[in-house]
Amino acid sequence: MSTGSVRVLVVEDDELSAQAHADYVRRTAGFELVAVARSAGEAARLLRSDRAVDLVLLDMHLPDGHGLGLLQTVRAEGHACDVIAVTAARDLEVVKRAVAQGVVLYLLKPFTYAGFRTKLDQYADYRRRLTEEAQGAVAQEDVDRMLGVLRTPAQPVSLPKGMSADTLREVTQALRDGTGRSASEVAAGVGTSRVTARRYLEYLAGEQVVERTVRYGGSGRPEVEYRLSRP
Repeated sequence: MSTGSVRVLVVEDDELSAQAHADYVRRTAGFELVAVARSAGEAARLLRSDRAVDLVLLDMHLPDGHGLGLLQTVRAEGHACDVIAVTAARDLEVVKRAVAQGVVLYLLKPFTYAGFRTKLDQYADYRRRLTEEAQGAVAQEDVDRMLGVLRTPAQPVSLPKGMSADTLREVTQALRDGTGRSASEVAAGVGTSRVTARRYLEYLAGEQVVERTVRYGGSGRPEVEYRLSRP
C-alpha cells in the first residue's frame, strides 16, 4: 500500500455540500482531492478512468440512484477503494446495508470540519497500520488492532474554551428542520441566553455547518438569520 497522500473522490449531489466536503479534504493533511462527482453515473465514470482512487466520500441520496447501488456497481467492476458514507440518511436498514457492503466509516450530516477531520484521521491511522503489517502473515492480535482503529469511538472533538458538546448539539438540533432562525429564536428553543446561542451559531457558521443571511421586515433593525447549510 502506498504511503503517499490518500486520493479522495467526493460524491455529493448538493452543490454547497460538495464544495464544503472538497474544501475539507483540501484542508486535511495527508489527503488529496481527485475530483467531485455530482451523480452516481459521473462517479462511476471517474472511477473507471482513475483506478488509483483510494477513498470515496459517498452520499447516499444521489439524483440518479442510491449510493449503495453505486457502491455495488463499483465492487462488481473490481474497484477496491474504501468508502466513507457522508450522508443525512439515518435509516437503520441503510446503515446495515452500508456496513455489509464494506463502508468503513459512517459520518452523519450536519458536522463541523473538526468532526470530518476526526473521521479522516481514523481512516489514515487504519491505513498506516495496514502498511506497517504489510510484510508477511499477520496474527489475530494484528488484525484486531487494525480493525479496532475503525471500530473504536474517536476522541471527542475539541471545542473552543467554554463551549460544550451537549449545547452545540442542542443548537444544531434547533435548526434541524431547515428553517432559518435568529440567535434569539434559537436561544428560546434551547433555553439559553441570546449571547450564548449566538456564540455557538457563529462557531457553526465558521465551520460551514450553517449559513448566515440577513432577515428584513417588521420593526427595528435587521436580524442575522442562521440556517443549516446541509439540512
